[in-house]
Amino acid sequence: MRSARRVASICHELLSQRGEVSGAFIAREALAAYQSLDEQALDVFFQLPRQGIFPRPEAVGRSADAYRREPSPGNLLGLQQAVESPRQELFRRLNMAPGGIGVLQEMRRRLLRGLVEHPHWTGIETDLAHLFRSWFNRGFLVLQRIDWRTSALVLEKLIQYEAVHEIQGWHDLRRRLQADRRCYAFFHPTLPDEPVIFIEVALTRGMSAKVQPLLALDSPVVDPASADCAIFYSITNPQEGLRGISFGNLLIKQVAEDLGREFPRLKTFATLSPIPGFRKWLAAERDCGKAIPGTRSSPPCSPSSTSRTGSRTRRAPRKS
Repeated sequence: MRSARRVASICHELLSQRGEVSGAFIAREALAAYQSLDEQALDVFFQLPRQGIFPRPEAVGRSADAYRREPSPGNLLGLQQAVESPRQELFRRLNMAPGGIGVLQEMRRRLLRGLVEHPHWTGIETDLAHLFRSWFNRGFLVLQRIDWRTSALVLEKLIQYEAVHEIQGWHDLRRRLQADRRCYAFFHPTLPDEPVIFIEVALTRGMSAKVQPLLALDSPVVDPASADCAIFYSITNPQEGLRGISFGNLLIKQVAEDLGREFPRLKTFATLSPIPGFRKWLAAERDCGKAIPGTRSSPPCSPSSTSRTGSRTRRAPRKS
């Protein structure tokens, strides 16, 4: 397809550039052309031959032989440069354009969704994942508390993205952001309105054995200064293009440290697992004859049948 070949041609031109200014201009042109591709053209683009995109076997062999003969730092560097896919350099240059990292993240999301049908896309996806682990490391991520004063754009995305315990509109969100609740998120400087991952915490007096009391809209607001427990009850990574890039452990540790400094009375930090509720939902979906991989269809449920956890209807968890 002509449009896909045009994008590939611009990408090759970008790789051949040496000037930073001209490179940034071509990067913008390449991203704009890529974003104009429809689904069919995208499939063609990802399958086009990529002359100069793969490491050269001869160069890899020579560098490997040199390092084998003399394992010096210089020869090791030469081997690392020889085995690196030129595609990674292309992605680095595309990232010079404004909004580049968001487009590349969306590109990986598309690749991940198509890997089953197109296993040869694995190399492209792997190169992007390698770069994202560097671009989204803790040194670049910014921890922010989300409260009722946060921009409406980010708050709307919290309602949209929450994948563990669905937020039932603005009234529900407001309760989750009151004085005895905390919500924190990692943001990337180039994506200031897109939470990379976010976590919700309830500050309580005593442990909570289940999540329903924490989610109840009419639950009394506890003075956070009197709380002795921090219950981590929901964590969501909404960016499908960053699947497999680990943030959760870092976020939990950072939030626990911040809460400990803010509230010295906190002695217990705990999590509430969604697995029991998920198991009930999965069993109900199976009994309803829904399309769940690895299960057999059953007679469909009646229109009034729902799967519930406590008093709240659970929605199907998002793929991650």
